[in-house]
Amino acid sequence: MTTRPPIPAHPRLGTRLAYRLQRVLRPRAGLRWLSARIEASGLVRPLFTSTERLTKDTLFGCRMCGQCALPVTGYVCPMGCPKELRNGPCGGVGADGGCEVYPERRCVWVEAFERAASQGRAADLRLLHLPIDHRRWGESSWLNYWQGRDEDLWAREAGDTGDAGDTGDTGGDRHAPHHQPALGGS
Repeated sequence: MTTRPPIPAHPRLGTRLAYRLQRVLRPRAGLRWLSARIEASGLVRPLFTSTERLTKDTLFGCRMCGQCALPVTGYVCPMGCPKELRNGPCGGVGADGGCEVYPERRCVWVEAFERAASQGRAADLRLLHLPIDHRRWGESSWLNYWQGRDEDLWAREAGDTGDAGDTGDTGGDRHAPHHQPALGGS
């Protein structure tokens, strides 16, 4: 588990480039095979995870929760929220978009909305994140992603009651933000 306190971080990687990389790194047979080999190696796995930690911390302020939400939060890490809120902002966001705890910094959720909306992906923010599994802190979320272990990170879209006649249920597409171009986007 990381000892660094959660502090809102401004992503250093441009939004458009981040979404393009997402398409390149989508799970497919070659990446599943590679990730299985990495996981099986006692030496390569920690090196790979350390490289991921350094890369994602530098680019996104990632705290290595092992259950990455970057693709559905405009590539702004929600774990940078001082309250570690994964489903939207608290009630203390300033009128200027400032964080309640660190007023000199922007709220991660305000920044997430702006970045996602700039790419037509604001609907991704409606996905409800399930509670974080703290046993996965420090794991490689890239390996988890390529092995399909993070496909149930979302419950459904906010406001979706799950009624049988409701067409907004994303139950069958819980992993859609990773595998499809966009939710509600073009």
